[in-house]
Amino acid sequence: MVTSRPSEIPLADIESRQGILFCQGAWTLAGLQGLNKRLSGKSWPVGAIRLDGSQVDAFDTGGALALLDLCVQWRQAGQAVSLVEWRPEHRQLLDLVEQRRQTSDAEVRTRHTPHLLAEIGLRALEKVARAHGFLAFMGETSLALTRALMWPGHIRWKSLFANIQRAGLDALPIVGLLTFLIGVVIAYQGGNLLKTYGTNIFIVDLVAISMVRELAPLLTAIIVAGRTGSAFTAQIGTMNVTEEIDALRTIGIHPFDVLVLPKLFGLLISLPLLTLFADITSILGGMVVSHFLLDIHFVEFAQRIPRVVSLFSFLYGLGKTLAFASIIALVGCYQGFQVSGGADSVGRQTTQSVVQAIFLVIITNALFAVMMGATGL
Repeated sequence: MVTSRPSEIPLADIESRQGILFCQGAWTLAGLQGLNKRLSGKSWPVGAIRLDGSQVDAFDTGGALALLDLCVQWRQAGQAVSLVEWRPEHRQLLDLVEQRRQTSDAEVRTRHTPHLLAEIGLRALEKVARAHGFLAFMGETSLALTRALMWPGHIRWKSLFANIQRAGLDALPIVGLLTFLIGVVIAYQGGNLLKTYGTNIFIVDLVAISMVRELAPLLTAIIVAGRTGSAFTAQIGTMNVTEEIDALRTIGIHPFDVLVLPKLFGLLISLPLLTLFADITSILGGMVVSHFLLDIHFVEFAQRIPRVVSLFSFLYGLGKTLAFASIIALVGCYQGFQVSGGADSVGRQTTQSVVQAIFLVIITNALFAVMMGATGL
């Protein structure tokens, strides 16, 4: 069997004879190669143009588009164009392509920048839809939490302990290192100022109160939001993409019992313990700097801590981490369930999870500070 080579394809061309333009060859994607070069320099009839299609060997949408482009150029030059002797199937294809082309051009012309009020309305509707979705997620979580509290058998203990290890134990090095360095920085910067006025001992008050009440819980929550909250979103989002969540529902397992509650309980247990560890390491960092910079011995530093940090301040710092843990876990899981499509959606929702969790943690911490300040505590 001998196959035809591309060079054997009759190329599309236009010949002018007795005032009529004859379309010749294959008006297909392959036959259109070099058409502009072949048509350049040719002279066209003045006035009305009659386009004969009786000598067209093959015709497809590429040829129809090329022919319509030529007709548009002639009409823009003030010449009338008429089609004669075209096969019915070629004429139907031309009419179809021209109709679709006009529809596309009309859509492009009607596409415009929406009015400012319309844009505001669309954004508002989008926010309302997201709020409605989050409320629905919170409702599902509340139902799952109620079931778990009434029937502890619903709790996946193995998954719970695994989440405690990943969110708590595995985070100890990074939390300890960062909070230790923060304690060092606060003691060093504050110590230089206090040393000037001879009030070195108040470095204990500065480091202990600021870290126990505010900085240690906040910094620990931010680290966990970036480290663990993103992992929650990525894990659930990947399961959503691979349809594992649908498979869980199919076999009668509620996804919230398996995916949300163990993460929520694990973070509620891990974050206060991480914060306690951060309190210790940050104060240790302040002790080291105070010992070498301000001549405050470790024992003297430790003995003053109970006098400046009340039990309420200590419990307040640990207590608000429960709110932080709830925010991080719920936002991370919710964004994971919002993943749809492919890997790009997983990355996008993971980014939103980290940003939203950190933002809400900072806002919540500010609200706690304002309430405590207003009550004088």
